[in-house]
Amino acid sequence: MSKGEATRERILEIAEAAVLAKGFGATSIEEVIVEAGLTKSGFFYHFKDKNALAREMLRRYVATNDRLFDDIFARGRQLSDDPLQAFLISLKLLAETMADLPNGHPGCLIASICYQERLFDREIRDLTAQSVRDWNARFRTILDGIASVYPPREPVDLDDVADMLSCIVDGAIIMSKTLNDPSRLERQIMTFRSCVKLMFAPPLS
Repeated sequence: MSKGEATRERILEIAEAAVLAKGFGATSIEEVIVEAGLTKSGFFYHFKDKNALAREMLRRYVATNDRLFDDIFARGRQLSDDPLQAFLISLKLLAETMADLPNGHPGCLIASICYQERLFDREIRDLTAQSVRDWNARFRTILDGIASVYPPREPVDLDDVADMLSCIVDGAIIMSKTLNDPSRLERQIMTFRSCVKLMFAPPLS
């Protein structure tokens, strides 16, 4: 990584931490500049304005989550050829990953942007929406593979089940921070895992 790339990454790390702590509207370019030890010209060399900073923060956040999901769900598939078991393993790995965060999950950048969407241009709002659609589509593809082998025991809309995982994770992040109980996120993912297991369990003979 070049010096310029390292500086850019440092700016993004500082800005993301500030936004997750207090929101985008309350985060100023000036405080990011001071924390990063830059001049104003040094900051604006990398980002022309606050909107450009938000756009790159979002892209970085989405890419990080995509890599996490890629790794976890690939590991599940490596450990089992059965689509249901592979997904259950992956959910357990996801829960363990969340539990291993030293201070709990820092927060959801997607939610931070969504709550203050009037501060952002159309491109950022579209990127936010598309990232959620892509994650839901990822989960729906997995569920389709499961349902082809294990038809659901009750009639369910698999789109809604796919959406549920995103809702549970984001909701549990908020609950964990509100109640100061990081274990809520792990427990909610494991509860979703139990629901999936029951939903697709083969009928008793």
